Amino acid sequence: MKIRAAVIRQIGLPHPYAQSRPLSIEEVDLDPPGERELLVQVKAAGLCHSDLSSINGDRPRQTPMVLGHEAAGIVAEVGPGITDLAVGDHVVMVFAPSCGECLSCKEGFPARCDNGQKANGAGTLMGGAIRLHQNGKPVYHHVGVSAFAEYAVVNRGSVVKVDPSLPFDEAAVFGCAVLTGVGAALNTAKVFAGARVAVVGLGGVGLNALLGAQVAGASQVVAIDIHDDKLALAKQLGATDVVNAKDPDAIAKVKELTHGGVDFGFEMAGSVQAMELAYRVTRRGGTTVTAGLPHPDARWALQHVNLTAEERTVKGSYVGSCVPPRDLPRYVDLYRRGKLPVDKLMSDHLPLEKINEGFDALASGHTVRQIIVL
Repeated sequence: MKIRAAVIRQIGLPHPYAQSRPLSIEEVDLDPPGERELLVQVKAAGLCHSDLSSINGDRPRQTPMVLGHEAAGIVAEVGPGITDLAVGDHVVMVFAPSCGECLSCKEGFPARCDNGQKANGAGTLMGGAIRLHQNGKPVYHHVGVSAFAEYAVVNRGSVVKVDPSLPFDEAAVFGCAVLTGVGAALNTAKVFAGARVAVVGLGGVGLNALLGAQVAGASQVVAIDIHDDKLALAKQLGATDVVNAKDPDAIAKVKELTHGGVDFGFEMAGSVQAMELAYRVTRRGGTTVTAGLPHPDARWALQHVNLTAEERTVKGSYVGSCVPPRDLPRYVDLYRRGKLPVDKLMSDHLPLEKINEGFDALASGHTVRQIIVL
């Protein structure tokens, strides 16, 4: 079938994207789903910093590629070998496909799936298939999803069925921002009741980490960012304290507010400076968690003796260490009970044709989650 999709052909084009147009809306061919694959009609897709990182070169990708990884839609066709989903089911797409067979999957860590990571790195679906083409040549898949399009063919391990009463725009953010941020707090860090927490970087993932820390029972949550409007939003979402990261005394202020440092420091901005700040505001014996994805060449200088003498823990968190079929329905339930007000994170709704302007807004740092509505 022929579909309209946002295709990137050249990485690293300059701002403003409304002029350089790194994403072009083109007609591409989409093959039918193969074994253990689904055709999904995309209804809503979020603009995430991970997409922006593929545009600006921080996360190099094969080109041409259809971008987009945080989305929700309706199953339009079920491929061979799938018996637990049917046409008409509503699904959320997840950017870390899992095979269920590798050691990581068997150990209960599908976000680390060896086969899924290999496929994502190659720009293919699980098993190496490419279902997108143009003029007889392959167009690569973005982390097994490619959701900035009218339809997507995805592996069964890339979707989670959801209640059809959940609006598509709200459902979409659960596939990345909610799983990654809330999961980082609940699964990776295992924030305990009464803990002191700091979150550095208040995008969609960072604000969800803030919400996740509150769900866990944190007694103090310090929100840290360089934009005052995001600090104000963090306050509305329950942050007990806010600190502007541009303040030269930011670290000292956080330590003063938290009586020596936090139990858990979260780096959610994807920068070395943010990681350094998160580590330095974490107390002795505390844990610093990062879900940031900076350029592969980025290096963070860790003082070895400090790590040892203060019994620190530094942890990476990918997809919030989640098991999506288990955690995503739980987080939706928390949202419906008013515990995770993720609807307050949506900044705007855009048509596919305005996607470059949307990424300009995201790059400016003054927006949280814009949703492409298809």
